[in-house]
Amino acid sequence: MSTELLAPLDLAFWHLESTEHPMHLGALAFFEGGGESKVDGESVAKLLAERAAAIPRLRMRVRAVLLPIGGAAWSAAKDFDVRRHVRQIRLPDGGFEAHATHIAGELMEQPLERGLPPWEMYVLTAAESGTFAVLVKLHHALADGMRAVAIGAGIFDQIAGARAAGARRERSVPPRSWLPGPHQVVGFARDRLEEVGRAVGIGASVMRASRFDLWGASAFAAGSSGTRRLGTAVLSLDDVLKIRRVAGGTANDVLLAVVAGGLRRWMLERGEPLPGADPRALVPVSRRRPGSGAASGNKLSAYLVGLPVSEPDAWARLASVRRAMDRNKAEGPGRGAGAVAVLADHLPPLAHRFGAPIAGNAARMLFDVLVTSVPLPRSTLSLGGSPLRAIYPMAPLARGQSLAVALTTYGGQVHVGLVADAKAVPDLDRLAGSMTDELAALLRAATG
Repeated sequence: MSTELLAPLDLAFWHLESTEHPMHLGALAFFEGGGESKVDGESVAKLLAERAAAIPRLRMRVRAVLLPIGGAAWSAAKDFDVRRHVRQIRLPDGGFEAHATHIAGELMEQPLERGLPPWEMYVLTAAESGTFAVLVKLHHALADGMRAVAIGAGIFDQIAGARAAGARRERSVPPRSWLPGPHQVVGFARDRLEEVGRAVGIGASVMRASRFDLWGASAFAAGSSGTRRLGTAVLSLDDVLKIRRVAGGTANDVLLAVVAGGLRRWMLERGEPLPGADPRALVPVSRRRPGSGAASGNKLSAYLVGLPVSEPDAWARLASVRRAMDRNKAEGPGRGAGAVAVLADHLPPLAHRFGAPIAGNAARMLFDVLVTSVPLPRSTLSLGGSPLRAIYPMAPLARGQSLAVALTTYGGQVHVGLVADAKAVPDLDRLAGSMTDELAALLRAATG
């Protein structure tokens, strides 16, 4: 793969990172083992290493460039050694899923080594367990949700087999030139003027939406400790679709209402006063065109949605979320304060180099919690013949925030991955349970 400049949003994610706020995505996948036979973790790790090494994007690292000033580029790591990226961890016997979830949270604390291709995989096993798990970490500069799936799916039997047969290949990307020829100068200047105009409009929307009356008493606003905890929940997709058929809107509207109601139940249970202003969720929206491939840069915008935790009625909470999402969709993902990610496309690399940390510190002024949905292939997946049983996506935490929610659908279930600051949110399992309770309340309201 040729050297290519980081896309603007990739560059922003690269510079947003700090020790306390690593900018990697994650997924914790559980697989069924071979019946009564013990799982051979070394064989799984070897298979993972072989398949990961065959994915061109996973052999790329980020390096600085002279031009454009403040920019960076993807280039092939000449000393690439997949063994530095794939590791095996043996867990204590008993309670395998709980142990795996706990260690996954601790591993998510650790930033990826920036001099290497920015990803890691861990095979988690226990001697007495009939299952095993794989934790995948990908830097956000390397992958947004859809691209992470396109890259990470290469480890599964179904995708790896198709790639080996030549049915599916990652398209090569020609190098991006940052020194335009004479015939490009006029068009370049015109485009830059148009970009400045769009950037001013988006920036104004962001400023209008920024809040200075932050509800600092909430756990969401706790100072960062640099620690991470992972919580999980499993929701019935059939129940979500039953509710959607009665309420209208989309399945995602239902899931956002489940998050809102789960937060309300959790805050009341822990004795925390409900905020005067409802918390706002940043809901990422993909701007990736079908067929654009995994090699292109991050293509994201977002919607801002008020989560109606102050509303006591579950059905009314769903109606409120649906109205908010309808307004967002009418405006479009390229406009409004939620389109702050689009702003990255209109800024020069040097602005990302020095402005990203400032923007990161201002995240609390714009939203309170990230809620993202990650698509998965609908087909059944396996690794080394072992079926994928469950997969929990994980999103990074923004500065000044203590919780991020990620959801994905697989095997007729919605898997919820909750990433939290471990010290600010020690009762994350209670929040996971509250989301299950909220879905049940919505189902009763839809069918009662």
